[in-house]
Amino acid sequence: MTISESTGQIPFSTFLNSLKETLKSVFYERDDIEKFIQQRGFPAVVLRDIMSRNPLSVAIPEAYGGRGVKVKECLGVLETASYESLPLSLIFGINIALFLEPVVKYAQDSVKGDIFKRFLNKQNMGGLMITEPDYGSDALNMQTFNVKEGSHYHIQGTKHWQGLTGMADYWLMTSRPKTADGRLGRDIDFFVCDAHQPEQRIEVQEYYNNIGLYPIPYGKNIVDIKVPEENKLKPETTGLKLMMDLLHRSRFQFPGMGMGFIHRMMDEAIEQVTSRFVGGKSLMSLDQVKHQITRIQSAFTISSAMCSRSAEHSGIEHDLSPDAVEAGSMKAFITDLMQESAQTLTQLLGANGYKAENVGSRGIMDSRPFQIFEGSNDMLYTQISEGVLKMMRKQKEMNLLDFFHSYNLTERAADYFKSLVNFKVDFDLPQRKVVDLGKIISKVIAANHVVDLGTKGFRSDLIKESIETIRHDIAMLVSSYKFQTQTAPVVEYRENSSWLKFS
Repeated sequence: MTISESTGQIPFSTFLNSLKETLKSVFYERDDIEKFIQQRGFPAVVLRDIMSRNPLSVAIPEAYGGRGVKVKECLGVLETASYESLPLSLIFGINIALFLEPVVKYAQDSVKGDIFKRFLNKQNMGGLMITEPDYGSDALNMQTFNVKEGSHYHIQGTKHWQGLTGMADYWLMTSRPKTADGRLGRDIDFFVCDAHQPEQRIEVQEYYNNIGLYPIPYGKNIVDIKVPEENKLKPETTGLKLMMDLLHRSRFQFPGMGMGFIHRMMDEAIEQVTSRFVGGKSLMSLDQVKHQITRIQSAFTISSAMCSRSAEHSGIEHDLSPDAVEAGSMKAFITDLMQESAQTLTQLLGANGYKAENVGSRGIMDSRPFQIFEGSNDMLYTQISEGVLKMMRKQKEMNLLDFFHSYNLTERAADYFKSLVNFKVDFDLPQRKVVDLGKIISKVIAANHVVDLGTKGFRSDLIKESIETIRHDIAMLVSSYKFQTQTAPVVEYRENSSWLKFS
């Protein structure tokens, strides 16, 4: 085993292969996945063996014994984990994007050393507490508050749906400062909470019975803690900007979790359709099946392109707080592709896909919340549209194709869609149309990443296939966008709505 002279670390390829072998042993050779896949939490011995490979060292600076917080390595670990287990990859993602990277960038030096030491030597974990029972995506109105008391901050409130509830050793705790007259400030403060310290322990009031992501505990937490003032993160400007930088960087890492997952769905699907014969012919001979496989392969290519882009652009040295359009596009589109790929695999597997331990059916349930947490996708598509429409107004540009030609995130892919998006945008749209427009924009941005990946030498047949699949999807979305409809729900529908009366 060679050691890099510059960093003192083993080469990343060696590090990653070691993790892959451990995961293979855990999930296939030593433990039957059916024995624990439907249990809550990973068995302690399984998690111990996985964490013994120090996968989270990729998000710890070299000065503290880590591998240096390189985005490429972080995404590589997420991809490797999600090929075997999406919940495991999410555990890594929570630790990397929602705890370690913010601590590296914003925590005070006096608290970093002990945290990183415990992660490297004692397999500690950390998470982020933002969401509250009455304030989900409306984080700016959170009611958890902090009051300065001497050299400590007293934090009180209620948080829920935090991954690793009752399991994490550290938390990034969000709250709003409370003024002397009892009002809550508009900014948001972040604190490192060490759950091992008596005054920083968080009470788990309830564990939720989540229907997917079984290995990850979720619940409701009562917060009444006191943390030292040195545990407060130091934003470069405001806490709101810190939160945007943190959340956008996390969304840039979703393709890492999607990458391995979609790769697994693709491999399983190809194995199924090439080995399953009906009427003397393989399933792959059916045109509809070929279409379904190409869609998963397109998702594989798009995820690859997003990972490449993220590796170049989302390092902690960059301020991602302004990157709402691109970050939202990545998160929303890749998680839609994850769900679609799992649905397609399960369909191709037939009855076997309906077994609870099957990778396809598990994939449906495990990938579904990815479309909801860290911003519901419909909300993100709305925000993407609003961001682009704001830029178009500022430029006094009404034609979508012309805007795509001038926008740095779409300029290289615009011509692939010129026959589809050459129309004027109505700036006064109903929300359902705004969502359609957001989906169109996110797909063109993804296509731009795919084009960039092609110029780097990625397989040209996969690039071509992916662009064509995106064209097909955009054609359908443009049709939906242009279709005039004023349908509305009928809330008081019960009168004269039973078919039994008319048959």
